[in-house]
Amino acid sequence: MTGRHNILPLVPADIDTYRQPVVYMREDCHVCRSEGFTTQTRVEIEVEDKRIIATLNVITGGDWLPPETAALSNTAWEALALQTGAVGRFSHPEQPASASAIRTKVYGGRLDNAACRAIISDTIQRRLSDLDLAAFVTSCAGDRMDEAETIALTLAMRDAGARLDWGKGPVLDKHCVGGLPGNRTTPIVVAIVAAAGHLIPKTSSRAITSPAGTADTMEVMAPVALDQAAMRSVVEAEGGCIVWGRRLDLSPADDMLIRIERPLDFDSEGQMVASILSKKAAAGSSHVLIDMPVGSTAKVRTEAAAKTLADRLQAVAAALGQKLSIHRSDGSAPVGCGIGPALEAHDVLAVLRRSPQAPADLRERALDVAGALLDLVGSNGRQWAGELLDDGKAEAKFMAVCTAQGGFTEPGKAPQIQPIKATHAGQITAIDNRRIAKIAKLAGAPGRKTSGVLLHARVGDTVEIGQPLFEVHAESQGELAWALEYAASGDSPFRVEDAP
Repeated sequence: MTGRHNILPLVPADIDTYRQPVVYMREDCHVCRSEGFTTQTRVEIEVEDKRIIATLNVITGGDWLPPETAALSNTAWEALALQTGAVGRFSHPEQPASASAIRTKVYGGRLDNAACRAIISDTIQRRLSDLDLAAFVTSCAGDRMDEAETIALTLAMRDAGARLDWGKGPVLDKHCVGGLPGNRTTPIVVAIVAAAGHLIPKTSSRAITSPAGTADTMEVMAPVALDQAAMRSVVEAEGGCIVWGRRLDLSPADDMLIRIERPLDFDSEGQMVASILSKKAAAGSSHVLIDMPVGSTAKVRTEAAAKTLADRLQAVAAALGQKLSIHRSDGSAPVGCGIGPALEAHDVLAVLRRSPQAPADLRERALDVAGALLDLVGSNGRQWAGELLDDGKAEAKFMAVCTAQGGFTEPGKAPQIQPIKATHAGQITAIDNRRIAKIAKLAGAPGRKTSGVLLHARVGDTVEIGQPLFEVHAESQGELAWALEYAASGDSPFRVEDAP
């Protein structure tokens, strides 16, 4: 389309829409009228040699947006790399090439390699709307993706972004399937494996639905938002790192799909496997250990589900040329004492520093995982891991990694702390992972770094009336009140039964 009737000056809206490009126009804008744009219309924006597709939000009142001007969300502004004074040409985009593939999947068809690559390409180019992506995620939910489709999707996701190459030799990595609060073994495992002389360039995510992700916990001790050059410098110097994966452009479609999956709360085994292994492959990992906690309130709830997921992971890893091992662990209760970024960091440091107060279960889990990972490239991994932790080499390596990433900071402590006490005596027979995690999130975790829950009792302990079961840590009185209100409602996350 030619002429100037579809051209508008552009300004930043300064609105974070989390990876979704959004454009804002007034309802009386001439471009809205001439092009027939309405709210939620998909709009192509062209600026010089760059193009994006954004979702339109129509402004019906107020004067924050000048007449005959379009405002762009942070994601849209950054995608076009705009400067002050930019102008854009607006038009209706062509239908995405992958739309027919998504429709086929919705109606029960299968996705081949070409279809998966088209979907992922259109996803990272932002040619698919949130409704398109929701349809795709929904059509793959449950067991609706077979093994071949999972492999095709994983390869497409791996190849869509940057790929790291570390040269010769094994490159080790680990991932926890999740669902177990406080299971923060990664910093300890990376320290042990790097101290053993192996490469372990660990990329980690922030929390999606949990009170803390590995990147959240590591960030209270050292910077994690490193780019590829900085990450490579750390790994070349120390053999390992623990960095946030978002700035590295590894399997970029994964974050976009997770943004859709989060509110839908769908559990797709195929997409979970593709998410995990596409990032491991893009990061250059050759030997991967998957920690799979199994428990009634963990993400993987039964042994049957664990076997099905393990089989799928093994098949896809084989297709990627990776050597993969599954480490099944007890997922019946939280790990360690702290739940929340700073509280988990205190636990990690206690283990690395060999403190007498260090959580024994976190130490043993970390040694189990590190040992199993070392076994992929040798033998007697568990014994070696224990020696490296006990003689202080793992602690020294962790501090060296923190220094290389920008400097170590001792974790802080929340100003608001309230204990929750046992209302009757007996033995603790269970702790609800999901309920205790929700209390930590209501207290402010992971956004408030020092907020969360500190456990004082564990499964198997005998408690008396009035004995503290856990503490709620918060950075404000309001967040503390929300968490305490939820903790007092319904069933306690601690099941206390009469002692035998």
